[in-house]
Amino acid sequence: MKFIDEFRNGGVAGSVARRIHADVVAGRTYRIMEFCGGHTHAIARYGLPDLLPDSIRLVHGPGCPVCVLPIGRIDAAIALAREAGVILCTYADVMRVPASRRLSLLTAKAAGADIVMVYSVQDALSLARAQPHREVVFFAIGFETTTPPTAAAILEAERTGLANFSVICNHVLTPSAIQSLLDSPEVRRLGRVQIDGFIGPSHVSTVIGSRPYEFFAEEYEKPVVIAGFEPLDVLQAVWMLVRQINEGRCEVENQFTRAVTREGNVKAQVLVGRVFELARTFEWRGLGNVPYSALRIRDRYAGFDAERRFGLRHESVPDHKGCECGAILRGVKQPENCRLFGTACVPDNPMGSCMVSAEGACAAHYTYGRYRREARAARRPAAGAS
Repeated sequence: MKFIDEFRNGGVAGSVARRIHADVVAGRTYRIMEFCGGHTHAIARYGLPDLLPDSIRLVHGPGCPVCVLPIGRIDAAIALAREAGVILCTYADVMRVPASRRLSLLTAKAAGADIVMVYSVQDALSLARAQPHREVVFFAIGFETTTPPTAAAILEAERTGLANFSVICNHVLTPSAIQSLLDSPEVRRLGRVQIDGFIGPSHVSTVIGSRPYEFFAEEYEKPVVIAGFEPLDVLQAVWMLVRQINEGRCEVENQFTRAVTREGNVKAQVLVGRVFELARTFEWRGLGNVPYSALRIRDRYAGFDAERRFGLRHESVPDHKGCECGAILRGVKQPENCRLFGTACVPDNPMGSCMVSAEGACAAHYTYGRYRREARAARRPAAGAS
């Protein structure tokens, strides 16, 4: 297979689904967590649950970087953006994440704060060069995939003497979040779901490789299959996990061999290690404070650390009382279990972060799941019909 269409072939998907149906053990439930928001999006978009046996339950995990951002960090960014002379740059999805008092970066921009949507950290660097008398702050976000570009930007700013550029670092780490889901006392207190296996993220794994997941297979006896984002990738990963669970194996298998290796992108890893170090703790929406689950800028590059430069403080702020984003991120609830879903909370007016990003479980279910439900309802015979 070389082209995208071949990874979306309905006939092949049906064939893989039939093999999954044939391999599931009667009376057994398979709880499989897809960690990455890209997988959540593909599952909803292509209706993959409709192809699978009822005994296979796909559980959504905290794999959307916009979704796991705590409210306190958005509040701090809004406060900074309101300071005279500061230009805050970030990605489009981040601007719409609800913060305290029904604010967001987008509403703060509408009220006069100098906030700029960018497509990459390089856009923020360009703005800092064009506005040498203004402080330009990049609100960095993402898992291991987007961390190397941020590191490269900081090194470029140092090399070129760009003193008016700095970064608020919100880069978080996938393995730490998986470990928190499996054994964190705080997650147990908040509530969690049983997990029999993981579909490992694809883009993250191109950077870190498959090696870090071996810990979960060995220590926690949880099989992991790294998968691509296309529907056939996900179906094949489910099939591989079903076979591992049936056979009592707990291994790391790589379905996404066309992009992921065991060692990953060593050059990118070295770049990240040069600029960043582990933060002792970081708050995740839905998971609480997770030790060593994020990165901070090393002391050598402290001049580019906006949190130190501006003395930013992050306070823990609870979610909206009616919002179930935290439980959805832990896999305890589905989007439809939230009473705000599809009513008060929609993509144009999100009450929680899971409805903001296209990778969020609520946004994916709202965009794709509702149409399938309506289609099934239309096919269902009316009451009293013969």
